[in-house]
Amino acid sequence: ATAMSRRASGLRAWLLQRISAIYIALFGLFFLLTMLFAAPESYQDWQRWIARPLISLTMVIFFIALATHAWVGIRDVIIDYVNALSIRLLLLSLVGVILLGSLSAAIMALLSVR
Repeated sequence: ATAMSRRASGLRAWLLQRISAIYIALFGLFFLLTMLFAAPESYQDWQRWIARPLISLTMVIFFIALATHAWVGIRDVIIDYVNALSIRLLLLSLVGVILLGSLSAAIMALLSVR
């Protein structure tokens, strides 16, 4: 049963990594094309652009995908290369707090734009 749950966890992590990578790439392409062909020119234009519900929603999803992608990648590296359980748990906790804090700050900044 333990080997099966590890495989399911690995598959879930693999799938999260791939889905988040696809979203990050698509959003990056959208953002690049927007900046090339219809870039906001003033601070007020930026505010209006980011305040649009569809734009702010896609940005929130982008930051969630970015944090998820980073978590899975960093978690896998720590699990693979840090053998001491106490240090591994400390590093995983530290990374988790940093990513959650960064995600929270990004979402709060997006939600504060009006």
